[in-house]
Amino acid sequence: MIAKRALKTLEFDKVREQVASFCTSSLGRTHLDLLEPSIDLDTVVKLLDEMDEGLSVLRVRGNVPMGGIFDVRGHAKRAQIGGMLSPTELMEIASTIRASRILRQFFEAVEESEDIKIPYFLERKQALPILTALEHEIIACIDDNGAVLDSASTQLRTIRQQLRAQESRVREKLESYTRGKNASKMLSDSIITIRNDRFVIPVKQEYRGNYGGIVHDQSSSGQTLFIEPDAVVQANNEIRRLKMKEQEEIERILLALSLEVQAVAHDIFVLVQILGEIDVILAKAKYGQANKCTKPTVNDTGVIRLVKARHPLLNIEEAVANTIEFGDDITAIVITGPNTGGKTVTLKTVGLCTLMAQAGLPIPVLDGSEITVFDQIFADIGDEQSIEQSLSTFSSHMVNIVDILSKFDDRSLVLFDELGAGTDPQEGAALAISILDEVHGRGARVMATTHYPELKAYGYNRPGVANASVEFDVESLSPTYKLLIGVPGRSNAFEISKRLGLPQHIIKHAQSFTGTDRHEVESMIASLEVSRKQSEKDAEQSHALLVESEKIQADLTAQLKELEEQKEKLEQKAKDKARKIVDEAKREAESIITELRHMQKNAQHVIKDHELIDVRKRLEKAAPENSVLKKQKQIKEREMTLTQGDEVKVLSYGQKGTLLDKVSDTEWSVQIGILKMKLPETDLEYIKPEKPKQTVAMTHVKGRDTYVKLELDLRGERYEDAILRAEKYIDDAVLSSYHQVSIIHGKGTGALRQGIQQFLKNHSRVKSYRFGEAGEGGHGVTVVELK
Repeated sequence: MIAKRALKTLEFDKVREQVASFCTSSLGRTHLDLLEPSIDLDTVVKLLDEMDEGLSVLRVRGNVPMGGIFDVRGHAKRAQIGGMLSPTELMEIASTIRASRILRQFFEAVEESEDIKIPYFLERKQALPILTALEHEIIACIDDNGAVLDSASTQLRTIRQQLRAQESRVREKLESYTRGKNASKMLSDSIITIRNDRFVIPVKQEYRGNYGGIVHDQSSSGQTLFIEPDAVVQANNEIRRLKMKEQEEIERILLALSLEVQAVAHDIFVLVQILGEIDVILAKAKYGQANKCTKPTVNDTGVIRLVKARHPLLNIEEAVANTIEFGDDITAIVITGPNTGGKTVTLKTVGLCTLMAQAGLPIPVLDGSEITVFDQIFADIGDEQSIEQSLSTFSSHMVNIVDILSKFDDRSLVLFDELGAGTDPQEGAALAISILDEVHGRGARVMATTHYPELKAYGYNRPGVANASVEFDVESLSPTYKLLIGVPGRSNAFEISKRLGLPQHIIKHAQSFTGTDRHEVESMIASLEVSRKQSEKDAEQSHALLVESEKIQADLTAQLKELEEQKEKLEQKAKDKARKIVDEAKREAESIITELRHMQKNAQHVIKDHELIDVRKRLEKAAPENSVLKKQKQIKEREMTLTQGDEVKVLSYGQKGTLLDKVSDTEWSVQIGILKMKLPETDLEYIKPEKPKQTVAMTHVKGRDTYVKLELDLRGERYEDAILRAEKYIDDAVLSSYHQVSIIHGKGTGALRQGIQQFLKNHSRVKSYRFGEAGEGGHGVTVVELK
């Protein structure tokens, strides 16, 4: 079990509260209050797989019906010991049973659809007790507002009918008083009201003797008395008797239902437990969706790999993501450098992500991340960040460190913040080195931060140890919070002082007091930082190119497969059509031959000339038509008739055009709308004009000497340049009276695509836009419709 101190230091409770906010019932929140990291590998794997299953269901179905669930364990417990449940309590039990039934049906529907596999949810669905009979019994007796229905029993219906009839008679009698001729004089108000469950009328003090009866109440001023007249006393007594009888019947019904609950109390406990577990799983998944978290791979080998990890409690937009990897060849990381901020956050990120994963929670990292299941996690992290810490602070930290050293082993993760701080720098650095040697030497995974320069060389002369630092931007005088593993932190005091305006001669004088070795180390660190930045930039560019090339390859492979399938289908279709034509021709020929033979056998029948002609025509029609020869014949006819200015039909596009001039022996220049195209004569068919032919003038925009293409290729462009080119292109297309154009931006990371579509969204001349179809370039092209 992970120590409570580490959970508190790393603020695991705050993450737990965030996850609890996604629960749909008090059951889930109660379960989450008890959530703690597990130290068993199989348990952690199961918890993460359950959470990932929840993510899959939310991704496919959007949501899971979890409404109407109550924590009814207390109700079932009271029924179990013989208590009578209230209508509201019984209604909550029925609602919870109904919610379990709806949830069971939902999981059955998901299982039947076969969109995803949900073994963990199906296991819980099978374990859910079926209490539909109890649900129906309760619903038949109690409505949604917690009131007992007349239909709950025959006796209750009879009592209530009598009660309503009696109340009606009392009201009629009292209304005769309120409508009397002296009512306005003797009554404070012409209304009937209730006091002490008795029907009364408000009578002025001075007229109380006129009505007699019983006074049940008076106004605050004493001027109005609420009197039950003698004439309705007996009727009110009857109402009272019927209400008592009604209450007795209601209690009998509630007691009977409570006994039904008592009989299945154990099943209700099981049902509530399972519903709470499902609510927790879905809350984890919803938290992961909201915070862009993923499921890490889990191991017990001590390897930690966090890809672009963010601190779980920092704002998604503001948190700086860092890749942190150690535990295999490198088992210790020492983050050195001045107190610039970010070092402590890095420690907490590693510790908190590990705790979250061991509790079955998704963590804010990218896919490919890996977490080790530790038996113990120790963290000595304080809030003080000043090098002027008092001795008492040093002592408290040292007490914690001594406790850690007495408990850790090779299956522990140890986090030290500002190790050795708060005392003499030389002694503190020596203590830090000794403590690190002890923890690292015994096989634990350790991360430590320190501002002591003596520890910069620690990672260079000890195997399995790596230096790291948090990048600092001297220009802005602030940290970038970017972790640089393999580069120790260097002092920025001289650079910062220079930026803040400290005279140059003072800085040079200060530099003369530092040794030559110090200058060489600082220069080496600066060189390492430059090299590191360049290598990271190259790696990111290479990765982006690799991803894009893989996508292009996948698209081309898919298109090739589609073309092959289409080719096979067309070939098969052509074969089927040819076979059908030949079969029809054979059948017709056989019919003709049979008919001729019949004529030949019939010697008495004389075959006439017109019959022979008719048979010959039928044989000619039976022969399959050669479409190739027919097309060549049509082409030959077109060659003889096409001249400049003719209207033609472009067969490949199905559009009309006008011949401008003949560019070669086999090609014509054709004007199709605003387009001018060079097409082969074989693709043109002469159209007989309805009126004298006119040469269609080419579209020409005043002030433009260049032709505007129907597509703009922005692949490889920088974002700012791409937006400028797109803006100019849209203006040119509008001036050229184009109705539709295409912008090619490629797929890549999607940044350019999003930027282009955001620009189009805000452009006043853009009517609409969409992604290209499969034959137009897919998501690598945006097709724009202009106003």
